[in-house]
Amino acid sequence: MSETGDLCLELPKDDPFYHHKKKFLSCKGVGVKETLNLSGSLSQQLLNAALEKLLQFGRIVNLDKVEVYFGEDACTSAGIYSVRNEISALSWILSLIPVSCEMQTQVDTFEALRAAVKSRISEVVGAETERARVFDSYRCEKESRLVEWGQDNGVKTKLQIAHIDGYGRGAIASEDLKFGDVALEIPISSIISEEYVFNSDMYPILEKIDGITSETMVLLWTMREKHNLDSKFKPYFDSLQENFCTGMSFGVNAIMELDGTLLLDEIMQAKELLRERYDELIPLLSNHRHVFPPEHYTWEHYLWACELYYSNSMQIKFPDGKLKTCLIPVAGFLNHSIYPHIVKYGKVCVETSSLKFPVSRPCNKGEQCFLSYGNYSSSHLLTFYGFLPKGDNPYDVIPLDFDVIDDEDTETEFSWTTHMVRGTWLSSNHDIFHYGLPTPLLNYLRKAHGLDHHSETDLWKNLEVEMGVLENLQSTFDDMMQNLGDADSIDRENADWDVKIAMEFKEQQRKIVSSILDSCSAGIKLVLEFITNPPVLAKLE
Repeated sequence: MSETGDLCLELPKDDPFYHHKKKFLSCKGVGVKETLNLSGSLSQQLLNAALEKLLQFGRIVNLDKVEVYFGEDACTSAGIYSVRNEISALSWILSLIPVSCEMQTQVDTFEALRAAVKSRISEVVGAETERARVFDSYRCEKESRLVEWGQDNGVKTKLQIAHIDGYGRGAIASEDLKFGDVALEIPISSIISEEYVFNSDMYPILEKIDGITSETMVLLWTMREKHNLDSKFKPYFDSLQENFCTGMSFGVNAIMELDGTLLLDEIMQAKELLRERYDELIPLLSNHRHVFPPEHYTWEHYLWACELYYSNSMQIKFPDGKLKTCLIPVAGFLNHSIYPHIVKYGKVCVETSSLKFPVSRPCNKGEQCFLSYGNYSSSHLLTFYGFLPKGDNPYDVIPLDFDVIDDEDTETEFSWTTHMVRGTWLSSNHDIFHYGLPTPLLNYLRKAHGLDHHSETDLWKNLEVEMGVLENLQSTFDDMMQNLGDADSIDRENADWDVKIAMEFKEQQRKIVSSILDSCSAGIKLVLEFITNPPVLAKLE
């Protein structure tokens, strides 16, 4: 904020997608550096205009990789990119507004703007805003003991743990939470990190193993600590389930159900890698049985610990700047959502030496409070967390493997080395040259068909290329749909948990592929109409 009351906006030059975002800003008529004058008292109309400009800038600044890749359509529309992006953009705007100022008129303007932003935040409503349906018959005794243990050790919480229909265990707001309220605060002393390994009798042995990581050390410490009756964290270990139902625990029938999907390879490779690590690691510990009791280091115990860390650990930045993989008692009860309440966490507050979980949108008393585990696809969430998110996940992408085209004659800062597709119902643009498909992919395929320049005039003059692009895509996804096969006639109600979730995932994949095939068919029909009745190109030039 300048002394004249100007709010300075800037797209950081070190942003990994700087050139793409610069292009998006230009589409909006905005530069990479903008100044917003907020001096004096603003009318409601000017205040609304200021907020819209801030939002335009903030949305683009806060785009992640997937949103940038699919962002060409949103660039030319007035809509939002995603719920995650909208919450991040509004939070970013709040961080820019000064908390104090010498001039009262500016103070009033800042307060009015801050109130307008918070009002927008409360309007960002996802699908999961209903009151949580709690199983009254389910007794959360172990969970309650953990919360009591946490409070005795400095944990502050405005959440209560319950068994929620459709989710299992989850965290419910025990009071109305507004933007910025801290739903959960956990002191460093109640966080399980590598420090406990460094101070244990394990460390002198583990530090001599070449290439061992701190994450593996904590994993091995956890495997033994789980059985320590005198452990400081006994209430935490007691609250954990005996089996983690992640993709790593899929049985043969569930694995067979995934035939034809990329997820099958992902799970098989992950399990194979885990087994290799176990087979390499355990023999190195066998000479120290007094520290590493064999009964605590079986393959089953190793898999359990790996699944615990996959599904419950968090990357935390400590005051010394180090990023550590940690287990966070109590916080593990927070479920993931594509419409999260908590998106900004993971950095220890230096002043309080604690980890805080503030809400970025309101959560009313009785609602389930959701966390964002990250911008993950459903395949990743299923493999490492054991669930599929509710609603349309914008990160459900299908990666496409293409040879890299020589881009010497193109603007390489705009080129992509990897490509992907997702459900075309998520796109707002199904017109000719778009079809609900991502522009980077279409331009890549146009170049592969010999069309180097992709201006609208060039595209109109080369409709045969457009037809070839769509036909090739249609052929690719026809093959993919055939590999997925028809829906199974398995009695889902009586199927095992892993078979049920595998069937649900495969249905999601069919839905995505089907939408792409529909878009290709509609696009081919559209292009054929223009080939039959060419447009007047003079109007386009």
